[in-house]
Amino acid sequence: MKFTKSIKPEEVKRDWILIDAKDKTFGRLITEIATILRGKHKPYYTPHVDCGDYVVVINADKVRFSTSKKLSDKYYAHTGYFGHVKEETVEKLLKTNPEKLFKLATRGMLPKTKLGRKMLKKLKVYAGENHPHTAQVKGN
Repeated sequence: MKFTKSIKPEEVKRDWILIDAKDKTFGRLITEIATILRGKHKPYYTPHVDCGDYVVVINADKVRFSTSKKLSDKYYAHTGYFGHVKEETVEKLLKTNPEKLFKLATRGMLPKTKLGRKMLKKLKVYAGENHPHTAQVKGN
């Protein structure tokens, strides 16, 4: 009988993947990023182990949105006081802080556990072309 191999955390080999977000659709890009962060693109994917790679996203401010989602989609945050719910549209987040927009959207697609928070730390997002990870990223 053959069994599926379950990988151990110390056996995981991590790569650095560079993604250029210029003129790519936001939702499709986020699903691709979440898949890479979870490690589902690897043949030895194990759900309870962080198998994912590091992801560096450049040109985050030049991403494309389908239809009118820039105006209709909103992200909410609560301050802790009664009635103090803050909301920001995607358009405002894209102008002021595209890194936060990418992290919030990707966080929704990762597990809501300690493992998911660990995976999200491997996402590096930059608004422009330049990034400090040139030594790690191959083919740059």
